[in-house]
Amino acid sequence: MFQQAIERANGLGKSELSVGNTLIVTNEEHRFLALDQLRELKNISADFLLEPSGKNTAPALTLAALRAVQDGDDPVLVVTPADQIIQNIKAFTNSLQASIQVADAGDIVVLGIKPTKPETGYGYIKHSHEQGMLGEYRVIQFTEKPDIKTAQEYFNSGEYAWNSGMFVLRATTWLKAIKQFREDIYSACLASWQSKSEDRLGNTVFIRPEKEAFAQIPAESIDYAVIENCPKASFPIDMMELDAGWSDLGAWDAVWRAQERQADEHGNINTGDVLHTGSKNNLVHATSRLVGTVGIENLVIVETADAVLVATRERSQEVKQIVNQLENKKREEKNFHRKVSRPWGWYDSVDEGDRFKVKRIQVKPGASLSLQMHHHRAEHWIVVRGLAEVTNGEKVILLKENESTYIPQGEKHRLSNPGSEPLEIIEVQSGNYLGEDDIVRFEDIYQRA
Repeated sequence: MFQQAIERANGLGKSELSVGNTLIVTNEEHRFLALDQLRELKNISADFLLEPSGKNTAPALTLAALRAVQDGDDPVLVVTPADQIIQNIKAFTNSLQASIQVADAGDIVVLGIKPTKPETGYGYIKHSHEQGMLGEYRVIQFTEKPDIKTAQEYFNSGEYAWNSGMFVLRATTWLKAIKQFREDIYSACLASWQSKSEDRLGNTVFIRPEKEAFAQIPAESIDYAVIENCPKASFPIDMMELDAGWSDLGAWDAVWRAQERQADEHGNINTGDVLHTGSKNNLVHATSRLVGTVGIENLVIVETADAVLVATRERSQEVKQIVNQLENKKREEKNFHRKVSRPWGWYDSVDEGDRFKVKRIQVKPGASLSLQMHHHRAEHWIVVRGLAEVTNGEKVILLKENESTYIPQGEKHRLSNPGSEPLEIIEVQSGNYLGEDDIVRFEDIYQRA
């Protein structure tokens, strides 16, 4: 979906409309995973704006707009999340191109979806009956997620659309609006932006807002900060209807609806290794082991190596409350996955106990970890696939499959893959502290601290 969102945006150009470089706003920790996905797309480049922590969408768009105007330009921005499905790309392109023309004159444009049923999981847009010259409607009011009775009233009236979460507007229009409605967000974003840093990895630019100033930015959504205030303040805002087979996959019940045609004869939608007995109308997403169900209905079960979620379909959006509990209890599952992407490949923490940790590590062809040292642990490396070049103190050795080496505590070391195939090793760490922050980097081609 991330790749598809980038491709859709880059497909908006036509003879009188040029598309600039994509800007991806994401968390610092996701940069290399996102970069790997970007590199699979042909002839598309992008820059990354890396947030130290999540501050919701209003600060993200404010920083993106500051980036857009930094050289004196004022482009129209197409703002889209990465968790949506669009089935009719031609209809999407037509609606967005018309929206760009409307936004070019200074209005904010929100993409609205014609409701197909009473839906309590989306925000609603009340709009005028009259269309403008480009097919736009004037927005009258925004309403947050309603109860089922109110959703039915909205659906019956024909005056409401679902809020897609996609916006089209000039960069200066957004900066004017955020300054008018939430000057505190604007000022805090500006302070973080003015002290930003930038670095490159090949042709890709990583933009990092200043961390301490960023921490002072209030967290708020685009809708709450600006969009919902526009009609009341007579700030020009329009809705363009999008009829393109849209689906928002921000919750698991939406995933179930999007895949409904793939259900088995009992209405179950299965991904991975799944067995059912007497169960129907469930979504089961298994990634690392067998999941079996007996006599259950209308549930969402998501199994990963990190955790398992079980929820009723209609309440699956409440997973956010579990995330809040993880944060309140300071559980590391909120921030760390068992399998972690890195610029050189990935590692999977297979097992851990008192004074030891076991990892499976894969290194891309030609890639290399940093030259590093650990204060509190030693490491044993066993090559299970490929060819490893190991720097261990003053020595550099090559290891083939079934060969191993030992890295003493406090020794400078590096792991590289000089081959043309992926390198995989099993790493066994031992020591009195095995945290990921026990690392001192001396040389790093990825410019990490």
